Amino acid sequence: MNRNNMWMPAVFNDFFDTDFLPKANATAPAINIKETEKDYTVELAAPGMKKDDFEVNVDHDGNLHIKLENKNEHKDENKKEHYLRREFSYSKFEQTLLLPDDVDKNKIEAKVNDGVLTVELPKVVKTEAKPGRQIEIK
Repeated sequence: MNRNNMWMPAVFNDFFDTDFLPKANATAPAINIKETEKDYTVELAAPGMKKDDFEVNVDHDGNLHIKLENKNEHKDENKKEHYLRREFSYSKFEQTLLLPDDVDKNKIEAKVNDGVLTVELPKVVKTEAKPGRQIEIK
């Protein structure tokens, strides 16, 4: 049995790193930001995450702060078996986005649907200044 300078045989690498047991991915979630005339939309891909895994707020400097944290620990209390390899699932991500001046910070909304966090950033409604007019004196 070849151990490849590891404490566990290499045959287990092929067994554990499959579609059924994918290797943990340590990359940050992908973020899309789009703009329309009325708003900005931030989309953050976080497959498998739930509403309770997110925290979204505007900090004291007026920046959008997104935090994602998820911890899954599976424990089996079976004394007849022991682990050769056990990986805990823990995800933590924080991102601060500088908001443009035209965002109405009091109307920001967020929702989670199918593993995508969507944050709607409405723009401040600009009222057109009505031009003054001269009143004719009669």
